[in-house]
Amino acid sequence: METKSSKYEINVNGSLFDWDLDDATFRFENDDVVVFWVNTAFKTLLDSIEEISGEESAKLVLETAGYRTGKIVSKFYLESNKEKEDIINHLPNIYLTAGWGKTDIVSFCLEEKKAIVRVNSGWEYKINIAQRKKTEGTFLPGHWAGVLSGLFETNIWYKVRQSQVQGDQYSEYEFFESEITPSQNISAMIKERTQSAQKELEKEIAEQTRVLSEIIKEISSPIIPVIDSILVIPLVGRYEELRAEELLNRTLLNLPRYKAEYLILDLTALKGVDQYTLDFLKKFVRAASLLGSNCIFVGISPELSLQIVESGNKETQIPCFSILQQGITYALDQLGLEISPKR
Repeated sequence: METKSSKYEINVNGSLFDWDLDDATFRFENDDVVVFWVNTAFKTLLDSIEEISGEESAKLVLETAGYRTGKIVSKFYLESNKEKEDIINHLPNIYLTAGWGKTDIVSFCLEEKKAIVRVNSGWEYKINIAQRKKTEGTFLPGHWAGVLSGLFETNIWYKVRQSQVQGDQYSEYEFFESEITPSQNISAMIKERTQSAQKELEKEIAEQTRVLSEIIKEISSPIIPVIDSILVIPLVGRYEELRAEELLNRTLLNLPRYKAEYLILDLTALKGVDQYTLDFLKKFVRAASLLGSNCIFVGISPELSLQIVESGNKETQIPCFSILQQGITYALDQLGLEISPKR
């Protein structure tokens, strides 16, 4: 080691480290670096990223960061005007002396744009073990994909062939030309999350709609017993096919239980009357008559009465009254009953 004032230099197997304590700089291969304790400080950094962004997002963040730093490494060495083959052969020593683990480039082919890289006891492996991970990290393979993308001058991606985290002797990555990029992966993740969120929203809306529909079914057209043999059903709002059939089925199911002789349909709050609604009323009356119940219409507006007449509906013989009280009085009279003051 050569010492000059506050400056220190050391050459480790061909890799140059130098410090300048006055300038507070630490350099490796003529560029500024910083030292982290792997299993404490650096692990805390990665844990924090995962805590904030979530495990899956953290994997993509590390993979993307690895890829981009790899591109920087390839650019740095290409600017030295060395032959690509010489750079590739020199890189394992650079990563070894920098503390990234024992790296071997098992094979590479500049023409076919392929390579196989092995890493033993890399820093990411050490952190993954400390984190008790069960799957291979994404930074180092992503990093080498970036390095080789720069050197091969095309987009390179990878697949994990062996994983030291999963019990293999070393981690081994296969690299090849591909259309896959970190940006594409980010877009895919965002799309997947958007679709997932949309599905969850649709599911929630569907459930809320179902609950609301059930509530509406219960309160929109209740069956109201007036006295024995007389029921009142107020029709509220618009009646499309599903709602109309549900009301008809529920009413017919309950008529025998109530033993209703008269069924008063209150049309006061009926909205959006069209031909379907008129046909539904006709169907309702006929179905009720088959069960021995007579229908009475109350709350008919002049417009609705005109619609019934113009439709040629044969049910115009049904007793019709403008207000509910008149309909109840009529039904009582038909039953030979009346409402009188208590004596």
